[in-house]
Formats: sequence, structure tokens, C-alpha cells
Amino acid sequence: MSDKLPREAVMELYQLDYVLHEPCEDQGWLYMAEIPELPGCRAWAEKANEALAELSAVAEQFILSYKERGKPLPMGKARIAMGKGSISVAV
Repeated sequence: MSDKLPREAVMELYQLDYVLHEPCEDQGWLYMAEIPELPGCRAWAEKANEALAELSAVAEQFILSYKERGKPLPMGKARIAMGKGSISVAV
């Protein structure tokens, strides 16, 4: 019996920088969290922690979509802004 796990069972951990935007009229008075390295990867919520939790789920689906299509993940530089931090996503 092989000690190797099937390819599908191997998880990778991504450390992704995020930007958390304060509520404003343009965002419907909701917090908006985004991962600048993954263009279009955004989430909105009434509370900051809810926006970040939703962002984690969105990032997971975003990464899975790229992997399923066999495309490399886009690379970029995170913007400097208030509310910046990192989020870990295991896929």
C-alpha cells in the first residue's frame, strides 16, 4: 500500500493579503473586504469580521476555480491601505 495521498487529498495553504474597506455609500454602507492579488475576489457584510469570514470562503472558491481550469493564480502586489492584513485559506 502506498503512503502517498491521492492528488485531490493534498491541501495547500495560501497566505493572502487582504484590504478591509470601511462602510461607505458606494458600498451600500457595508464593509468590503478584498484580496488584491486575486482580482475580483471580494466580499461584503454589515460587520468587519463577517466580511472577512465571507472573503475566506470566496477566496477558497476562487482558488479552486483556477485549479480546476489548470490556470496559474494571478500574482500582484497588495495595496497599502488602512485595514490591511492577511488571511489563510486551505484548499
